[in-house]
Amino acid sequence: MALTSLHQMLGVLETQENWHTRRHFQAVLACWSDVVGSAVTAQTRPISIQRQVLQVATSSSAWAQNLMFERQRILTKLNGRVSSPLTDIRFSTALWKRPLRSNAAADETSEQIKLWQAHPSRVALPETESSRLPNPPLRDPKTAFDAWAKQIQARSRQLPLCPTCHCPTPPGELQRWAVCSLCAAKGW
Repeated sequence: MALTSLHQMLGVLETQENWHTRRHFQAVLACWSDVVGSAVTAQTRPISIQRQVLQVATSSSAWAQNLMFERQRILTKLNGRVSSPLTDIRFSTALWKRPLRSNAAADETSEQIKLWQAHPSRVALPETESSRLPNPPLRDPKTAFDAWAKQIQARSRQLPLCPTCHCPTPPGELQRWAVCSLCAAKGW
Protein backbone atom coordinates (compact mmCIF):
# COMPACT_ATOMS: atom_id res chain seq x y z
CA MET A 1 0.00 0.00 0.00
CA ALA A 2 1.56 3.27 -1.11
CA LEU A 3 1.22 6.34 1.05
CA THR A 4 0.34 9.66 -0.54
CA SER A 5 1.88 12.87 0.74
CA LEU A 6 -0.28 15.60 2.21
CA HIS A 7 0.85 17.96 -0.57
CA GLN A 8 -0.38 15.51 -3.22
CA MET A 9 -3.71 15.03 -1.43
CA LEU A 10 -4.28 18.77 -1.21
CA GLY A 11 -3.46 19.07 -4.91
CA VAL A 12 -6.11 16.48 -5.74
CA LEU A 13 -8.66 18.24 -3.52
CA GLU A 14 -8.01 21.63 -5.09
CA THR A 15 -8.81 20.29 -8.55
CA GLN A 16 -12.28 19.15 -7.49
CA GLU A 17 -15.24 21.43 -8.29
CA ASN A 18 -16.59 21.29 -4.73
CA TRP A 19 -13.30 22.60 -3.36
CA HIS A 20 -13.32 25.49 -5.84
CA THR A 21 -16.88 26.41 -4.78
CA ARG A 22 -15.87 26.41 -1.11
CA ARG A 23 -12.91 28.70 -1.79
CA HIS A 24 -15.16 30.97 -3.83
CA PHE A 25 -17.71 31.06 -1.00
CA GLN A 26 -14.98 31.83 1.56
CA ALA A 27 -13.84 34.76 -0.61
CA VAL A 28 -17.43 36.08 -0.69
CA LEU A 29 -17.72 35.75 3.09
CA ALA A 30 -14.46 37.63 3.56
CA CYS A 31 -15.65 40.69 1.62
CA TRP A 32 -19.42 40.59 2.35
CA SER A 33 -19.33 43.10 5.22
CA ASP A 34 -17.21 45.57 3.23
CA VAL A 35 -19.54 45.32 0.21
CA VAL A 36 -22.91 45.69 1.96
CA GLY A 37 -22.03 47.61 5.13
CA SER A 38 -22.50 46.85 8.81
CA ALA A 39 -26.27 47.45 8.97
CA VAL A 40 -26.99 44.95 6.18
CA THR A 41 -24.39 42.52 7.52
CA ALA A 42 -26.27 42.37 10.84
CA GLN A 43 -29.49 41.35 9.02
CA THR A 44 -28.03 38.94 6.43
CA ARG A 45 -25.92 35.80 6.19
CA PRO A 46 -24.50 34.37 2.98
CA ILE A 47 -25.39 30.67 3.04
CA SER A 48 -23.98 29.07 -0.11
CA ILE A 49 -23.15 29.41 -3.78
CA GLN A 50 -25.08 27.15 -6.13
CA ARG A 51 -24.42 27.38 -9.86
CA GLN A 52 -22.78 30.79 -9.47
CA VAL A 53 -25.84 32.14 -7.60
CA LEU A 54 -25.19 33.40 -4.06
CA GLN A 55 -27.88 32.33 -1.55
CA VAL A 56 -28.29 34.84 1.29
CA ALA A 57 -30.49 34.40 4.36
CA THR A 58 -32.20 37.54 5.67
CA SER A 59 -33.71 38.24 9.06
CA SER A 60 -37.06 39.33 7.60
CA SER A 61 -38.98 39.40 4.36
CA ALA A 62 -38.73 43.20 4.33
CA TRP A 63 -34.93 42.92 4.23
CA ALA A 64 -35.14 40.30 1.48
CA GLN A 65 -37.39 42.53 -0.62
CA ASN A 66 -35.28 45.66 -0.15
CA LEU A 67 -32.08 43.81 -0.95
CA MET A 68 -33.61 42.35 -4.11
CA PHE A 69 -33.85 45.93 -5.41
CA GLU A 70 -30.16 46.43 -4.57
CA ARG A 71 -28.90 43.07 -5.81
CA GLN A 72 -27.36 44.34 -9.08
CA ARG A 73 -25.32 46.94 -7.20
CA ILE A 74 -24.22 44.35 -4.62
CA LEU A 75 -23.45 41.84 -7.37
CA THR A 76 -21.27 44.36 -9.22
CA LYS A 77 -19.32 45.18 -6.06
CA LEU A 78 -18.88 41.49 -5.14
CA ASN A 79 -17.73 40.52 -8.64
CA GLY A 80 -15.10 43.24 -8.43
CA ARG A 81 -13.60 41.54 -5.37
CA VAL A 82 -13.83 37.80 -6.16
CA SER A 83 -11.97 35.85 -8.84
CA SER A 84 -14.95 33.88 -10.16
CA PRO A 85 -17.96 36.08 -11.05
CA LEU A 86 -21.41 35.42 -9.61
CA THR A 87 -24.42 35.54 -11.93
CA ASP A 88 -27.10 36.44 -9.37
CA ILE A 89 -28.03 36.75 -5.70
CA ARG A 90 -31.12 35.25 -4.05
CA PHE A 91 -32.37 36.60 -0.72
CA SER A 92 -34.65 34.49 1.48
CA THR A 93 -35.76 34.23 5.10
CA ALA A 94 -35.98 30.44 4.84
CA LEU A 95 -32.51 29.69 6.20
CA TRP A 96 -32.27 32.47 8.75
CA LYS A 97 -31.30 31.23 12.17
CA ARG A 98 -31.44 33.55 15.11
CA PRO A 99 -28.11 34.64 16.54
CA LEU A 100 -27.24 33.82 20.13
CA ARG A 101 -29.51 35.72 22.46
CA SER A 102 -28.39 38.64 24.51
CA ASN A 103 -29.00 38.66 28.26
CA ALA A 104 -32.00 41.00 27.83
CA ALA A 105 -33.59 38.65 25.28
CA ALA A 106 -32.88 35.64 27.51
CA ASP A 107 -34.47 37.44 30.49
CA GLU A 108 -37.53 38.27 28.35
CA THR A 109 -37.84 34.64 27.29
CA SER A 110 -37.55 33.34 30.86
CA GLU A 111 -40.24 35.86 31.90
CA GLN A 112 -42.53 34.54 29.15
CA ILE A 113 -41.93 30.98 30.34
CA LYS A 114 -42.84 31.98 33.90
CA LEU A 115 -46.03 33.69 32.68
CA TRP A 116 -47.07 30.62 30.69
CA GLN A 117 -46.38 28.29 33.64
CA ALA A 118 -48.66 30.43 35.82
CA HIS A 119 -51.38 30.84 33.16
CA PRO A 120 -54.78 29.45 34.24
CA SER A 121 -55.33 27.66 30.89
CA ARG A 122 -52.07 25.72 31.15
CA VAL A 123 -52.40 22.05 31.90
CA ALA A 124 -49.30 20.36 33.31
CA LEU A 125 -49.62 16.80 32.10
CA PRO A 126 -47.80 13.95 33.81
CA GLU A 127 -45.28 12.33 31.52
CA THR A 128 -46.45 8.86 30.63
CA GLU A 129 -44.50 6.05 29.06
CA SER A 130 -46.30 6.53 25.73
CA SER A 131 -45.59 10.28 25.61
CA ARG A 132 -41.84 9.60 25.73
CA LEU A 133 -41.93 7.21 22.79
CA PRO A 134 -41.48 8.69 19.30
CA ASN A 135 -44.65 8.76 17.23
CA PRO A 136 -44.60 6.46 14.22
CA PRO A 137 -44.96 8.22 10.86
CA LEU A 138 -48.61 8.37 9.81
CA ARG A 139 -49.15 8.06 6.11
CA ASP A 140 -52.79 9.01 5.62
CA PRO A 141 -54.71 11.98 7.09
CA LYS A 142 -57.51 9.90 8.66
CA THR A 143 -55.05 7.76 10.63
CA ALA A 144 -53.19 10.89 11.75
CA PHE A 145 -56.42 12.57 12.87
CA ASP A 146 -57.58 9.47 14.75
CA ALA A 147 -54.24 9.23 16.57
CA TRP A 148 -54.40 12.94 17.47
CA ALA A 149 -58.03 12.64 18.67
CA LYS A 150 -57.15 9.68 20.92
CA GLN A 151 -54.21 11.60 22.39
CA ILE A 152 -56.38 14.66 23.14
CA GLN A 153 -59.12 12.51 24.69
CA ALA A 154 -56.58 10.72 26.88
CA ARG A 155 -55.18 14.06 28.07
CA SER A 156 -58.57 15.53 28.90
CA ARG A 157 -59.91 12.51 30.84
CA GLN A 158 -58.28 13.67 34.09
CA LEU A 159 -59.51 17.27 33.80
CA PRO A 160 -62.48 18.50 35.84
CA LEU A 161 -65.64 19.48 33.96
CA CYS A 162 -66.90 23.03 33.50
CA PRO A 163 -70.15 23.43 35.51
CA THR A 164 -71.81 25.32 32.63
CA CYS A 165 -70.90 23.41 29.44
CA HIS A 166 -69.59 20.18 31.03
CA CYS A 167 -66.40 20.21 28.92
CA PRO A 168 -63.00 19.20 30.32
CA THR A 169 -61.41 22.36 31.76
CA PRO A 170 -57.97 23.18 33.16
CA PRO A 171 -58.14 23.54 36.96
CA GLY A 172 -56.62 27.04 36.78
CA GLU A 173 -59.57 28.31 34.75
CA LEU A 174 -62.04 26.91 37.27
CA GLN A 175 -60.12 28.54 40.14
CA ARG A 176 -59.97 31.89 38.38
CA TRP A 177 -63.43 32.16 36.76
CA ALA A 178 -65.38 29.19 38.20
CA VAL A 179 -66.09 28.15 34.58
CA CYS A 180 -64.00 27.37 31.47
CA SER A 181 -62.46 30.27 29.53
CA LEU A 182 -65.03 29.95 26.73
CA CYS A 183 -67.97 30.20 29.13
CA ALA A 184 -66.25 33.08 30.94
CA ALA A 185 -65.79 34.92 27.62
CA LYS A 186 -69.46 34.39 26.74
CA GLY A 187 -70.40 35.94 30.07
CA TRP A 188 -68.38 39.06 29.38
